Amino acid sequence: ASARLAVGEALTNLAAAQVGPLTEVNLSANWMAAPSVPGDAADLYEAVKAVGMELCPELGVTIPVGKDSMSMSTVWKDGEEEKRVTAPISLIISAFARCEDIRLSLTPQLIQDSDTCLILIDLGRGKNRLGSSILAQTLSQMGQETPDVDSAADLNGFWNAIQQLGKEQKLLAYHDRSDGGLLATAVEMAFAGNVGLDIELPADTDSFAALFAEELGALIQVRDSDQAAVLQTLRSHGLEPCSSIVGSLNDSHVFRVMQGGEALLEEGLSELRAIWSDVTFRMQLLRDNPQSAASEHQIRQDLSNPGISPKVTFDLQSSTFNLQPSTAKPRVAILREQGVNGEIEMAAAFYRAGFEAIDVHMTDILSGRVSLADFRGLAACGGFSYGDVLGAGEGWAKSILFNEKAREEFKAFFEREDTFSLGVCNGCQMLSNLRELIPGTQHWPHFVQNRSERYEGRLVSVKIEKSPSVLFAGMAGSVIPIAVAHGEGRAEYKSQEAAESANASGLVSARFVDNNHETTEAYPLNPNGSPHGITSLTSQDGRTTILMPHPERVFRTAQLSWAPKDWGEDSPWMRMFRNARTWVG
Repeated sequence: ASARLAVGEALTNLAAAQVGPLTEVNLSANWMAAPSVPGDAADLYEAVKAVGMELCPELGVTIPVGKDSMSMSTVWKDGEEEKRVTAPISLIISAFARCEDIRLSLTPQLIQDSDTCLILIDLGRGKNRLGSSILAQTLSQMGQETPDVDSAADLNGFWNAIQQLGKEQKLLAYHDRSDGGLLATAVEMAFAGNVGLDIELPADTDSFAALFAEELGALIQVRDSDQAAVLQTLRSHGLEPCSSIVGSLNDSHVFRVMQGGEALLEEGLSELRAIWSDVTFRMQLLRDNPQSAASEHQIRQDLSNPGISPKVTFDLQSSTFNLQPSTAKPRVAILREQGVNGEIEMAAAFYRAGFEAIDVHMTDILSGRVSLADFRGLAACGGFSYGDVLGAGEGWAKSILFNEKAREEFKAFFEREDTFSLGVCNGCQMLSNLRELIPGTQHWPHFVQNRSERYEGRLVSVKIEKSPSVLFAGMAGSVIPIAVAHGEGRAEYKSQEAAESANASGLVSARFVDNNHETTEAYPLNPNGSPHGITSLTSQDGRTTILMPHPERVFRTAQLSWAPKDWGEDSPWMRMFRNARTWVG
């Protein structure tokens, strides 16, 4: 059963993406066992047979790759007594497939812009078996009967129905039912949507089993106007006995479970979120900066927090430069060094804006094979040059500063008035260490370890400030979500006076802001703790701009983990790259 469930849960997870027919899915199987232990070899054979010779052929799914770990047992002696610890036979399944359209992928975020309902698709067909569930484990029990994949036909029908409904855009939210059962699934969807939820259980159902059974299935949100069509689609795929309307949204930020007119559970979302994240919070207190952990825990429970709330002050559909097929493409050097990993996205963004993006490695500069005199733009990319062992971006910078040829190349480029430069993440850190070569950058900081004492990979909001930056022209006042991925992004100045001077200089081009668009130093809205929310600066003439977040990773709307539905193909960050093309002329 556990092997079949591993396959089933991998598929119910993947179903949220637009993949197409189930035959397009491949699986990777990692088998773990101790066949030398009496009985385990036979059990392993039965598990492999159940998946490889029965379930997967019925589904039309192949397992072209995998591995095995056949030494999952350790033996030692405690005095004269021999002791042994043996891991249970386990199968780890990873499902992978080409996604037909990532823009149609579904998330657990409940949508509040119309009248909707929640439909439970229960592939366990009401059996609600509690064996080996998290509920059983918390009660120090194993249970009698475990969930299973009882019908390959049901699983196949489920896949085809979700794929069809997703393609028709009749599903607003999706969450597979797994760890924690229906209760955990519904609560997590309420958290994601920051909205109250009412769950109604049938009067003749064992409420504990219905809420905590970890049978395969999913909870989907649909518009009331689409309800009949969705149920008809489920019926056409043989899922009518598995499908029932179980919930609806409420506007009171309360999670409520009802049965026969009686409230079995009624709790505020804030209180439930505190319970849900308590273990994580306690781990963060021990592992991370305790102040950062406490700040995140507090913000997580703030029901007045509207969530990411973009504000765009320019026309997303307008182009700042009229590109024609015959238009000449100025050359921009996409600069990288050992350990840099963001050059592909950077090149793609500049290419889309009308540049000829040229891959330039530092060895090309140091050897003289490439000269920056041949370029109008330079983009230093993100990553971890030299593993950051010499400090973030410092090894990269010193390879320029301490090499006479490279130093003169970069100095001449920065001083040319017909060039622009962009440094992102590691490139930002590197350029900040080249201040002595870049005119008008005396106010730039040094970038050091995040205040959280952790690498931060998040989606945050930044506000574009009015500044001379040629890259941010026409974008002032906009608040836009952006990806961050750094361990040393905190702007550090020699003194408080220097920080205040930089803040008031008019050369700060972007700041971290909270979801009410106010400058913030609160973690994780400001992921590194930079003073005054500073995360981007420009030179006095605006030709050189540095920023720690990654605009090149979100220049297409589809790259964002969340974005408003009306943004179209390009995100607001594409304007930055088009501004560069406009400035070059």
